[in-house]
Amino acid sequence: MTETPLQRLERMRDASLVGGGKKRIEVQHKKGKLTARERVDLLVDEGSFVEIDRFVTHRCSDFGMEKRRIPGDGVITGHALIDGRPVYLYSQDFTVFGGSLSETHAEKICKVMDMALKVGVPIIGLNDSGGARIQEGVKSLGGYAEIFWRNTQASGVVPQLSAVMGPCAGGAVYSPAITDFICMVEGSSYMHITGPDVVKAVTHEEVTSDELGGAEVHAARSGVASFTSPDDRTSLSLLRKLIGYLPLNNAEGPPFCPTDDPRDRMDEELDSLVPEDPSKPYDMHEVISRVVDEGSFLEVHSEYAKNLLVGFARLGGFVVGIVGNQPSVLAGCLDIDASKKGARFIRFCDAFNIPLVTFEDVPGFLPGTEQEYGGIILHGAKLLYSYCEATVPKLTVITRKAYGGAYDVMASKHIRADINLAWPNAQIAVMGAAGAARIIHRRDIQAADDPEGFQAQRTAEYEETFNNPFMAAQRGFIDDVIDARATRPTLIRSLELVRTKVEVRPKRKHGNIPL
Repeated sequence: MTETPLQRLERMRDASLVGGGKKRIEVQHKKGKLTARERVDLLVDEGSFVEIDRFVTHRCSDFGMEKRRIPGDGVITGHALIDGRPVYLYSQDFTVFGGSLSETHAEKICKVMDMALKVGVPIIGLNDSGGARIQEGVKSLGGYAEIFWRNTQASGVVPQLSAVMGPCAGGAVYSPAITDFICMVEGSSYMHITGPDVVKAVTHEEVTSDELGGAEVHAARSGVASFTSPDDRTSLSLLRKLIGYLPLNNAEGPPFCPTDDPRDRMDEELDSLVPEDPSKPYDMHEVISRVVDEGSFLEVHSEYAKNLLVGFARLGGFVVGIVGNQPSVLAGCLDIDASKKGARFIRFCDAFNIPLVTFEDVPGFLPGTEQEYGGIILHGAKLLYSYCEATVPKLTVITRKAYGGAYDVMASKHIRADINLAWPNAQIAVMGAAGAARIIHRRDIQAADDPEGFQAQRTAEYEETFNNPFMAAQRGFIDDVIDARATRPTLIRSLELVRTKVEVRPKRKHGNIPL
């Protein structure tokens, strides 16, 4: 019997749904991984996914490939809704040619990227690929380059999110690297430029893919991964949560979310949270969680450069980007990794109209030859440049120390922060009182009958004169000194005031950030 057009359509649809076949799907499940379609179904609102190019197949006729054509060619593409908001997405199918990228595979991804940019909605990529399809040679490499170019064009225009849910090696790593956030799955994903075999051949190092580029490595050591998750389901849930903080594009503001947390809520615990002894640490997470809308803080890069905290939260329902020094790690000093981490996050927030709230307790930049040889000057300048460049509303709260050049860098009034606040015990100076007294009164201390007592007296005088927020407040560098307990209502009122600010900068193609 001749197949009718409708029957042919149904047959082709059925073929596209099973990807590489049931056996390969079973292998995927045995590895603890979901299939490409299962991932899409979990990521988006139920019934909202509309597939594009489900019948596309590769055009390769070398190495017997003309006999192995599978509908979809190893990647599922389309558009959908997440919490009722539109996104474009693609999900690589490892059951089809190992998810390898062919010319047509790349064309499918490029099509949804082009559409996302035209429509002005986020792009989400679920990566699970063995790399370039070697049977196609340079055509597959050209496909990668076309994707990279589009990632770059979309940067700062629409949010780009990547989930690495399997292998990602060689040229494949650069597309996620250009996107705004990367989530890796622990135990089943890895990213590296060259594999263990090449590393062994060139450097004689014995290393596994996980040791070379697993989730833990990129979350804690390289900073490549923004988030990690224990499994596919958790990773997809995290992406849904993250997209809820982001605008659809750079012409919109982030979504407002009503809250039951009172806007005028005071927190008495904040008044005693910072130790009186300036050398004692405390956890800046505690400050942030007590100020923002309850349960709203989503930390980014939580395992990398822990001396600086960054993440998204809400204040009175409005999305803000949080940057905070962490006194319990390296005393909150800024180092190379923290500077890069902060700069990257600040630039994202500025690109997508997300106000910045900075919680400052910084004794300075981390000293030492390792930092200097590693380029702390250059990397620290990235953080400074990013704050200076940002035109979104910038609110700063000095909770304790604000010393030296780090005071300037951390969203000070001098680099055009809009609202600068300090708690009563804040210390704003070139350096700590004891160190300053030793330098200023060095000769007098040496000549004194009681050097220790004389130094203690001079230290107290310096603290009284400089090591407090009131000298800065007298100069207008601090807009107000507030009770710590009033931080939340003060920030919400300030945010409502400045969130519509417009700041005009000189016309230019782009600045030259110190990369």
